[in-house]
Amino acid sequence: MEHITVLLQEGVDALNIKEDGIYVDATLGGGGHSSEILKRIKSGHLYAFDQDQFAIDKAKERLSMISNNFTIIKSNFVNLKDELNKLGVYKIDGIIYDLGVSSFQFDDAKRGFSYRFDAFLDMRMNIEQDLTAWKIVNNYSEKELGIIFAKYGEDPFAFKIAKEIVKERENRPINTTFELVDIIKKALPAKVLNKKGHPAKQIFQALRIACNDELQVFEKSLKQAIEMANIGGRISVITFHSLEDRICKHTFKEFSEVNLPKNLPIANLGLAPLKLITRHPILPNEAEISNNNRAHSAKLRVAEKQTDYLK
Repeated sequence: MEHITVLLQEGVDALNIKEDGIYVDATLGGGGHSSEILKRIKSGHLYAFDQDQFAIDKAKERLSMISNNFTIIKSNFVNLKDELNKLGVYKIDGIIYDLGVSSFQFDDAKRGFSYRFDAFLDMRMNIEQDLTAWKIVNNYSEKELGIIFAKYGEDPFAFKIAKEIVKERENRPINTTFELVDIIKKALPAKVLNKKGHPAKQIFQALRIACNDELQVFEKSLKQAIEMANIGGRISVITFHSLEDRICKHTFKEFSEVNLPKNLPIANLGLAPLKLITRHPILPNEAEISNNNRAHSAKLRVAEKQTDYLK
């Protein structure tokens, strides 16, 4: 399936792009946002991050047809500051995060991201890393699994599913996505199985997040982006579930407020590092959702750098 970039125009419009600016696509993926940024910069430069060599190869071909004003960095975006500093880049004019998994990763059966295909339990965004979903499912304790499913999947049956997994793996390893789906279904009551939506969705989400340490990585990277942004630089974040959105919302809030003790007489509070551009998230319109079902949960939040220091 072709990757359809969610909130393409909205996400890039929010960056308020200057033709000579330095911009970062923290999540290159299919290259949708990067392509749109490249079209708008003339003498500027785009730096794009991705861990997946397949994604990098496809995107590089696509971007080269637009401009050569780009550099692709094969690294996790948690290394944002270090990798850019290595290239002599210390300030940026804007950055975009698109935290959805690329369609070609979901739809590549052998990557093990999807409950729709029978495949080895992999789920690594960076196939060179050691930790896989298989190792989590087959080696973590019942308590550790339950915490992962509850925290990252927000599944009300998290600990019941964890118990069923540990029971089943005593007989044999749980190797594939379909084997895991069957075990999840065994742990759930009939009323849940009869509901709309796939019963394994939240557990697969939780495993993917845990395998790739997605939430901690995002929070660390977002704070680096805030630090590196020039005054007037924009940070544009597209999330696809409540856990990511909560981190974005709270981080933007933290850096857009000047927190001082009550009743403390201060003549001039100065500016907070960030100004919120979106008080409420921008959502896909009905036309986009009907064209791409994966857009239905997307939210876009935007902030602008006001100052490097609290005054």
